[in-house]
Amino acid sequence: MEAANSPTVSLKLLVDKKTLKVVFAEADKAFVDFLFHLMSLPLGTVIKLVNHNSMTGSLGNLYGSILNISDTYLQPSMDKAALLNPKVAFHSPAVPLLMPPGVASETKKFYVCTGGCNAYGNRQRYISEYPECVCPTCNSRISTEAHYVAPVKADNATKDENGGFVKDVVTYMVMDDLNVMPHSSITTITVLNKNNIKDFGSLEVKDVRFGLDEGLKVLKAALHTDSVLTTVFLSK
Repeated sequence: MEAANSPTVSLKLLVDKKTLKVVFAEADKAFVDFLFHLMSLPLGTVIKLVNHNSMTGSLGNLYGSILNISDTYLQPSMDKAALLNPKVAFHSPAVPLLMPPGVASETKKFYVCTGGCNAYGNRQRYISEYPECVCPTCNSRISTEAHYVAPVKADNATKDENGGFVKDVVTYMVMDDLNVMPHSSITTITVLNKNNIKDFGSLEVKDVRFGLDEGLKVLKAALHTDSVLTTVFLSK
């Protein structure tokens, strides 16, 4: 994985020079889509991305326990990958701009049993996301790919050409704690008042690039601080 070759987006940070903190970032659709996409990542994927050995708290230890436990102690139908490297549920091709290959959203596949479950007179059919799983009825692999049929959109529904989560119609304000809102003069004044900023001379605009490395840092910082942007872009 070459971070240097990953795509980047630009951000404008409004920085309070007195407190050395980011007041907010001015961002476009790509950055907000990335932030919203983080909410769709399974917990196992998040821990893998931020490196379980460097995590605070106990979830990293739990991840390591699953990683190191012998298959001898796991149920025959259990695959570690289902916990350690779960598939992302949300599919949006426009979002994986800043995520490592293999972690970004992908089309979820489902599989059904390859055996003759019907021959057992069993009306219960089993389905899985992992073709390595074993059918509890006939002990065959659940590895025949099923064909998913998406719901039909209403006639008046408009096609989303850009994908992602938010529309590319405004610039967005992203607070230091990742609170997101549309950018406007009123919201800017509200945020400045909330941060008790009276001296505009203490403010400066800082242009930064946001790519794969910064994306991973944002994900990690969001797990333990509410000063995410300051931590990523201003911390030495």
